[in-house]
Amino acid sequence: MQGELRVFRTQSSTELPELNLIVEWAKATGLVRAVKGRLLPVKKAAPLLNDPKRLWEASFMALGKMSQALFPKNYWYSSLVGEEFALIWRALQRRLYGGPVPVADLRELAWQIASPYYEMGDPQAQRRMADQDLDRLLTVLARLGAVELTEETATLTPAAVTTVRRSLGEAASGEPIYQIRVTLQESADPVIWRRLLVSPGITLARLHYILVTVMGWQDSHLHLFRVGGVLYGQPSREWDLDVVDEGKTSLAEVLAQVRAAIEYEYDLGDSWRHDIVPEEILTAEDGVRYPVLLGGEGACPPEDVGGIGGYAYFRLVLADPEHDEHDEYVRRAGLDSAQEFDPARFAVEAARRALASAG
Repeated sequence: MQGELRVFRTQSSTELPELNLIVEWAKATGLVRAVKGRLLPVKKAAPLLNDPKRLWEASFMALGKMSQALFPKNYWYSSLVGEEFALIWRALQRRLYGGPVPVADLRELAWQIASPYYEMGDPQAQRRMADQDLDRLLTVLARLGAVELTEETATLTPAAVTTVRRSLGEAASGEPIYQIRVTLQESADPVIWRRLLVSPGITLARLHYILVTVMGWQDSHLHLFRVGGVLYGQPSREWDLDVVDEGKTSLAEVLAQVRAAIEYEYDLGDSWRHDIVPEEILTAEDGVRYPVLLGGEGACPPEDVGGIGGYAYFRLVLADPEHDEHDEYVRRAGLDSAQEFDPARFAVEAARRALASAG
């Protein structure tokens, strides 16, 4: 019959993937809730509907809660990107915040985060599927207006830059910026130090991430901050310490408490202790993305060398080709020759690139 309206009934929104994505997005944003199989509006979220900017920001931030909707499981496939989405999503935001990024680099970043946790019968097939999942996420971000996507690169849009900056606690133009100096305790000939511009609003967890990047540590060991007798770190049942959550504590909070140096310890075995000293309060400049590495001196010691005393011995052995342990220390440090390691060398431009890549 011409003009007859045909109605197709579905059992749930999961039968319509795109509709399901929209529904889950609305739920994650807090616009609706499910009650006995029905979607009901959330009254307190009503103001968002009349504020397009806030609605967009809320929608963008809600993506972090949407791993199941973005990467649904079935009887034969579970997405590695979906399984580790919380870690990957944070890392992607940091990476993209630094500026345009090759899509290939984002795929590699997601793979490096997810793949160590799983044993794979066919790693190449798993890698292809992980890349496809990452591409799907980028497509969703492009449709949202969060990234500008080409075949080669992904770039955050201005609106997304603003939202990510807030989520990272980074300062906007005209807001305060701290100039800090980070010095490795007991280091000498040369003293190992770095000078940075950082935002007061960053958490200590993010500060840790910045410090290992500019110092040159591999971020493969536990760490702590000590502030006026209080310890800050990553809460864990394995700790035999009373630790305040570093992810919920801003740099501004702890500096307001002590108004002096705070201590950062990396690798609780080797105990690399750093003094973090606030030097100046400046003003964030327009167009500059923080943190910024201003300078520094001294090479980062090798990991697992035995702390500052072990580092002194390491340097002594490397400087003496006739020493019984010379060849072993060269090998343990991953060097082809002792001449590769220069204690006075700090490649500041390479460190800046690493910081920009890390986001």
